[in-house]
Amino acid sequence: MTETSPQPRAHQRTGPCQFEGQSAVHLRSPAGAQATVLLHGATLVSWQPAGDEEQLYLSPAAVLDGSAPVRGGVPVIFPQFNQQGPLPKHGFARDHAWTLQEATVRGEHAFAVLTLSDNEATRALWPHAFTLELTISIDSHRIDMELAVINNGEMPFEFQAALHTYLSTTDVRRAQLEGLIGQNYQDTVLDQPRQQWIDVVTIAQEIDRIYWQAPAELTLRDTGRRLAIVSRGFEDCVVWNPGPERSASLPDLPDDGWLTMLCVEAAQIGNPVRLAAGEEWSAIQSLVVAK
Repeated sequence: MTETSPQPRAHQRTGPCQFEGQSAVHLRSPAGAQATVLLHGATLVSWQPAGDEEQLYLSPAAVLDGSAPVRGGVPVIFPQFNQQGPLPKHGFARDHAWTLQEATVRGEHAFAVLTLSDNEATRALWPHAFTLELTISIDSHRIDMELAVINNGEMPFEFQAALHTYLSTTDVRRAQLEGLIGQNYQDTVLDQPRQQWIDVVTIAQEIDRIYWQAPAELTLRDTGRRLAIVSRGFEDCVVWNPGPERSASLPDLPDDGWLTMLCVEAAQIGNPVRLAAGEEWSAIQSLVVAK
């Protein structure tokens, strides 16, 4: 695993905390699993299963002062994916302050609920009344991230969404992502549609793919680790790694940062969700470390 991600203190309990000087919430399950979520963007920046290592990648050069989206963890993408529309790249949810509604422990789980509602700044970009709700729950070896969208207005709206999950890898060139054989995808690097002909996706250079109607469960195999990546409600999956050249060009990523991360993102891109007034949509991505 990468050693660059800051680690939460072992004695912290579930509740509000500070992370690199920023407001956050820390979760600790009865079994000892831990997670930390920034209020800025509701970005999950750390997840450690009980007795295990950090599972997420957080760039050591990430901007953590609230002035920009965080490079790493799990930023929330809403209401636009990438530059597929008139809004700023990936929308605005990852770049606004969210509100912590609840953080507690129940049974074997620790969980937190954070929300973002429309305000003057969001309406200037996207003129709709909404509430986003992100619920993060951990037990000993599993984390569930549920994103819900509620239309609070009187008119319907459409949106795209994703959980931009940066997974830590020992060496991405030796990692294998399984479960996408036969899937159609858009190769954004080559700007062309393609199909996955082999079961294992490996990384040697820049990769940026949107897999349409992706399987509900994938497996990431890394040195000494097997991680199940499960989604429900998200139709698509994005696989991204900047490769050596682009990694060197990104100011908030080390030149060799591409070696210790792989993004596998649960997403709703190809078929934007249309919500009528008062309707709600939700979807979940879960990560499970094999015992």
